[in-house]
Amino acid sequence: MVLTACPVGLRGDLTRWLLEISPGVFVGHVSARVREELWERITGLVKDGRAIMVYSARNEQHLAFKVHRPDWIPTDCDGLELVKRPKGTENASVSGHAKHGWSNASKYRKIKRFNK
Repeated sequence: MVLTACPVGLRGDLTRWLLEISPGVFVGHVSARVREELWERITGLVKDGRAIMVYSARNEQHLAFKVHRPDWIPTDCDGLELVKRPKGTENASVSGHAKHGWSNASKYRKIKRFNK
C-alpha cells in the first residue's frame, strides 16, 4: 500500500494491520477480505490524496493493483497490467530529451584545449 498526501490518522489506522516501512509505504500479509475492507476504508478517508494497493494474484504477473486518484493510468495490454503515463507528465530526464547547452565534460575539454 502506498499513500500520498493522506491524513495522519489514516496512516496510524493502517499500522494496526500493516507495517509502515517508509513514510506512506505499508506492507503486510492480510486475507482478501481484510484487504478489501482496508481499501474501502482508505478510499473513504484519503480525501485529496492518492492510494495504490499492490497484492498477489493468480495471473501471469503474480500481482494485481488498485489505484485511487491516479496520476498514471492502469492499462491492460494483452493480459498484462501496465501503467500508462498521460502525455505531459514526463520530465526531461525520463523522456530522454537533453537539456540545452553544453555538457560539463564538453566545457572541461574546451578549457583544456585552450590552456595548452
